[in-house]
Amino acid sequence: MHEDRNLRRVVTALDETGKAVVLFDGENPHRTVRPATGNLSQLADLSGSADKATISIGTSPPSGGSVFRVIDYPPVKPDAEKLDRDHRLSELRQEPAIKGLPPRHPFMHRTRTIDYVIILSGEIDMLLDDSEIHLKAGDVLVQQGTNHAWVNRGEKVCRIAFVLIDAKDPNA
Repeated sequence: MHEDRNLRRVVTALDETGKAVVLFDGENPHRTVRPATGNLSQLADLSGSADKATISIGTSPPSGGSVFRVIDYPPVKPDAEKLDRDHRLSELRQEPAIKGLPPRHPFMHRTRTIDYVIILSGEIDMLLDDSEIHLKAGDVLVQQGTNHAWVNRGEKVCRIAFVLIDAKDPNA
């Protein structure tokens, strides 16, 4: 694994006496790699005394909840454009269907969330229905339930921190 892909995770909580303590401090062992893209997602649910990152919740948070994760996006593979246009949608089965324009890229998807996005390192393109925006380290984005895709056309991994908050579908 590439050295800069390691993520230190520190989780604090209250012990049985009410004292603030560190529950976990070290490399996050909970990782999910998407085979088609190589995207590495590291979940970091920081509530309670149990390690909540051991659960699998999919992309969106549970109803009424939130999720914080860090994803490493490697440079896109040359054959990515050959994937079915519904590729990412089929991975997300539980997410709302794309409305409006058909997916313009295999990684297009939509979540019923408001997302706070921080580009930690590297560069990436966020594709929308008929436009795109180039983002680089230090940029922040608020994504509000729109169709989108993350495509790293660069030569280095792009690391992004996401906070997804469950929201009402803007098209409902």
